[in-house]
Amino acid sequence: MTTILAPAARGFDPLGISGRSLPFQAALLLFGTGVLALASQISVPMVPVPITMQTFAITMIGALYGWRLGALTVFAWLGEAMLGLPVLANASGGIAPFVGPTAGYLVAFPIIAALAGYLAEKGWTGQRVIKSFLAHLSANILCLAIGGAWLSWLIGLEKGLAFGVTPFILGAVIKSALAAALLVALARRTARPLDL
Repeated sequence: MTTILAPAARGFDPLGISGRSLPFQAALLLFGTGVLALASQISVPMVPVPITMQTFAITMIGALYGWRLGALTVFAWLGEAMLGLPVLANASGGIAPFVGPTAGYLVAFPIIAALAGYLAEKGWTGQRVIKSFLAHLSANILCLAIGGAWLSWLIGLEKGLAFGVTPFILGAVIKSALAAALLVALARRTARPLDL
């Protein structure tokens, strides 16, 4: 049984989402918001934007859930934050993060989940290591571009790049490599040949 939230028919569906019921997918959505909340607390404090595992979790949820359920999961998590639940970095929540220095990154999050999910549905998964890495890196760079643009508008281009983009590039590369490595492990678990 498929639903509108299920990923399109694809070769890489380790969670079997495409054949699951709406209640199962709703449970995955809730589980995903919990994963995102936990990943948000793994951070390196920086000003004005901390380094967190949020983007890693977001792109992985996109790749594993598909672009529809992945983006919806991120929207639900952001909704929890808007309601004041402490699910963002440094256990923050409420409206303030959506109008402050981190607003651009928050806006980018559902977009990058959808991008990672869309590329995974097109075969850019753990079965193709380089494409998997590039899919996650593309999503991370898009997040930095959107978040950095907002921050630059607030504090100026030079400071926006210095505080909101440059310090995060190495982390984006590392998180993308980690995501690709984990998807390789999932591809091996499904006993499909590895394609470089």
